[in-house]
Amino acid sequence: MTNSTLLARTVADRAQSTRSLTLGLCMNIVAIAFESIAVATAMPVAARELNGIGWYAWSFSLFLIGMLFSTVVAGRLSDRVGFAKPLLTGLAVFVLGLVIAGSAVQMAQLVTGRLIQGLGSGLINTAVFVCVAVAYREADRPQMFTYLSTAWVLPAFVGPPVAAWLTQRWGWHCVFFSVIPLVVVGGLLILPSLRQLMVPPPTSAAAPGTLQPAPLWAAGLVAVAAAGLQLAGQQLGWTGAALLLGGIVALVVGLPHLMPACFGRVGRGLPAVIITRGLLSGAFVGGEAFVPLMLVEQRQLGLVLAGAALTVGSIGWMTGSWLQSRPWFSVRRDRIITLGCVSVAVGLGGIATIAFVSTLPYWLAGMSWVFSGFGMGLATSSTAVVVMTLSSEHTQGRNASSLNLSDALGAGLFVGLSGTLFTALHATGQLPLTFGTLLLTMSAVAVLAGLATLRIGAVTNDATR
Repeated sequence: MTNSTLLARTVADRAQSTRSLTLGLCMNIVAIAFESIAVATAMPVAARELNGIGWYAWSFSLFLIGMLFSTVVAGRLSDRVGFAKPLLTGLAVFVLGLVIAGSAVQMAQLVTGRLIQGLGSGLINTAVFVCVAVAYREADRPQMFTYLSTAWVLPAFVGPPVAAWLTQRWGWHCVFFSVIPLVVVGGLLILPSLRQLMVPPPTSAAAPGTLQPAPLWAAGLVAVAAAGLQLAGQQLGWTGAALLLGGIVALVVGLPHLMPACFGRVGRGLPAVIITRGLLSGAFVGGEAFVPLMLVEQRQLGLVLAGAALTVGSIGWMTGSWLQSRPWFSVRRDRIITLGCVSVAVGLGGIATIAFVSTLPYWLAGMSWVFSGFGMGLATSSTAVVVMTLSSEHTQGRNASSLNLSDALGAGLFVGLSGTLFTALHATGQLPLTFGTLLLTMSAVAVLAGLATLRIGAVTNDATR
């Protein structure tokens, strides 16, 4: 066999491995996204049947605690032993959590399953990021993030009705069990690819660019702080105040140990990218949580029409993610992120205007949300690409965990802020003021994210600075 024949076969084998890896990764992202959406649909029924309404908030808070903690663990492991073991472990842990929750006979068992699902989800999300950095060529990474974004958004179209149908037809248990086949098939597709594509991790602790691993105590502190802040908005009186104060103190102590240097001062480069991601995610999710409620309460729309606004926004997300990966879209990477932030701010500002001005037609809300989704598609994929570009091979795991932490914390904190504004203003009975102020505040947060992008510095699409 000639050298040229061997080379051709090697190239073909690698292409096949990459295709299998891409399909397997996307299937697992679909599984996680579907589980997230489906559980929100089925949880009210599950909590009622298990007489566990008092545990309801914990089913979401414990998932967040597990995910934030394991995100840091995955970053440490990926830099030390490579992405394969954290990825496969995450899949196994996620399936274990699904089995425990799906077979629950009491609410304590269900929320324990949710905690374990969160641990698996954090491992998977960070390991997938490092996998893309290691297994894909630099020119292919934007396209790969388009696939992953599409895989994350697709369940938004079918997740709620499928989960409702499963719950009504066979019970809420099936919502958890239905995800397992996707995870198993995705894992089987990944296995052969890992053997061919895995790159040995750096072995020298003194290698250039090496950072100290993120401390696990800080990860635990931030995870508990985030859950405490989330629960603070659901408590009244001194209990809520104590949770709020404790959560803030814990974040101030723990977060700096998990982020790049100069994060608090929005330092140039990585710190600016990571804080942009947190602010933008917070603005989008903080607005998204209340758009359907605004359309139902203020405009008296049915749930189907109100939810359609979010579905249209998902189309915008996929479009933005697709555009950022096109070779002919020659805008600098940092400016793509800025454009994404501006688009999200415009979309949220448009819906805030519709809330303030009740004579404007309700369908304009869907059009405005397209701008928000489009901006998220541009910026979410691009922030991931830029973090990879600015990270050495020795710090891909740590910086990936910082990005994912910022994303999750931003979403949790600003949803809490939105909830606080809603609670304070809704009691007045003035719905235009309530929803308009809330959405305008989230638009302002997106503007802050846009300002933070100005500190990133020039990052071109060919990854040169």
